[in-house]
Order: sequence, then C-alpha cells, then structure tokens
Amino acid sequence: MYKIHVENIRTRSCHGCLDEEAIIGGDYRTDVWIMLKDGYSIKNDELDQTVDYGEVSEIVFGEMKKRSKLIESVCERIVNKVLSISSNIRWVEVRVCKINPPIDVDVQNVSVVIKKER
Repeated sequence: MYKIHVENIRTRSCHGCLDEEAIIGGDYRTDVWIMLKDGYSIKNDELDQTVDYGEVSEIVFGEMKKRSKLIESVCERIVNKVLSISSNIRWVEVRVCKINPPIDVDVQNVSVVIKKER
C-alpha cells in the first residue's frame, strides 16, 4: 500500500460569501491524501515512479488563488486536479480548513473534506 500525505499546506486566500473576505482574505490549511492503486510498486528510485508532492502543492496553491464563495468549491477543484495527475492514483482525499472564520462564535476553524475514487 502506497499512501502519500501532503500536510498543512498554508495559504492566504480570499474565499467566502462576505464582501470583506474578498478584500481582506483569510488563512487556510489544506491536507491532501493520495492512495496509489493496489499492486503498485516503485521500480527505481526516480520521481517519475510516484506522485510528485511538489506538483500536488502547486495545484493547491493555484486553486487557492482563485476566489470562491465556498470552500467546498475549492476543495472539489483540488480533488479533481490531483486525481488527474496520474493513472496510478486509486483515490484522493482533500481537507480545506478555513482558520478563524468570520462567524459570531469562537471557532478555531471550519473544514470541508472531499474524497473521490476511481
């Protein structure tokens, strides 16, 4: 079993339904889990034998730059793009956390998790 976890990708992004969020922005954390297909194995010690976590991080940064009202939309785009980078991926799970959301109660963060399988 090969499972890759790119953890705690930190970004400053302008997501949210409030007009102020588009201007001020907020802090976000994103985690990506990737499970490679059953029977997959590394044949040599080369990067092209696996999923490049640098590429995964770039996907997250790119999608987090695109303004969305819903973090669900951002999370969905990230899942779909990561799933498309290799046919060796069995499933992708992504969690997008919005830190200190602008709501009327003391909440550390809110998050959305989406998992898609082939």
